[in-house]
Amino acid sequence: MPALYAHSPPDYRVFLEDLKARVRAAQLRAVLSVNRELVLLYWSIGRDILARQNAAGWGAKVIELLAKDLSRAFPSLRGFSVRNLKYMRAFARAWPDETIVQQLAAQLPWFHNCVLLDKVKTPDERLAYAAAAVEHGWSRGILVIQIESGYLKRRGAAIHNFPATLPPPQSDLAAQALKDPYVFDFLELTGDIAERRLERSLVEHIRSFLLELGVGFAFVGHQVHLEVAGKDFYLDMLFYHTRLHSYIVVELKAVAFEPEFAGKMQFYLSAVDDLIRIPEKDGPTIGLLLCKDKDRVLVEYTLRQSPRPIGVANYQLTRALPEELAKNLPTVDALEAELSQTGLRIDNEAESADDPGA
Repeated sequence: MPALYAHSPPDYRVFLEDLKARVRAAQLRAVLSVNRELVLLYWSIGRDILARQNAAGWGAKVIELLAKDLSRAFPSLRGFSVRNLKYMRAFARAWPDETIVQQLAAQLPWFHNCVLLDKVKTPDERLAYAAAAVEHGWSRGILVIQIESGYLKRRGAAIHNFPATLPPPQSDLAAQALKDPYVFDFLELTGDIAERRLERSLVEHIRSFLLELGVGFAFVGHQVHLEVAGKDFYLDMLFYHTRLHSYIVVELKAVAFEPEFAGKMQFYLSAVDDLIRIPEKDGPTIGLLLCKDKDRVLVEYTLRQSPRPIGVANYQLTRALPEELAKNLPTVDALEAELSQTGLRIDNEAESADDPGA
């Protein structure tokens, strides 16, 4: 630790992480306020193109004509290419309700909306990812990662006993803060690995780990020392959740879940509550057991009588995708290139319907 931090208050780093998150959020809001009118303009252009194609029989060729005329009228703007006009039309088709556009889609940068059009096919999922991107302030690259890793299916899926151990609404917030499984493909590890190696790798890639954990997690330390009854104990990893206002103990297990893991976790949670937590400021400490595998029935039986809030989830070192599909998934760089160099994928039948004479 740098000498500058040697005499900082115990909770300074948690406070700092919270401030940094608030500054980033403010920066994002400033960008979005500038972007809002542009997105609404693009939606209105796409809506009007759709209306004229449907009512007056305008064909697909009109988009090329509009691109030339608008680019000639506004030479300093690059948003009127054929590709982007097709995105506008697809955007209006995907979001027909102007109220939702104003309340949600217009809060996202334009190319976030293009990502949603390209990568999310159902309206309900598109709406959910848009809402999550607004709530968490995801960058375009992070949005791509969350979609590809199945964020919606993993969010809140960990097995836990929070309704019985935490008061509402904290129990619901805690449940939504955990996922199952956690995907650690950024570690580039495969096969059976020791718990200590997994822990070291996560610490070395703490930024990616925090992204995978989700919004609100602030890293406090690893191998955090606790002394109880003259004996030394060490937590694998300790976090503080700035929305739950609770410490979260993360224990890594390179094997399948066993009931005794929960017993050890209960001890750790009691110790953190007594030795680290400030009762007037912090909620009950929460435990998260990350295991290589788990049996749902075994976990539910184990947690049923636990007096402490514990969640259990799997971790994966690679995404659960067929090997051939995983090889062909586009990277963020490839997506950037796609958005800047190629047009929106057009369904041939839909295009033919737009231009019967084409």
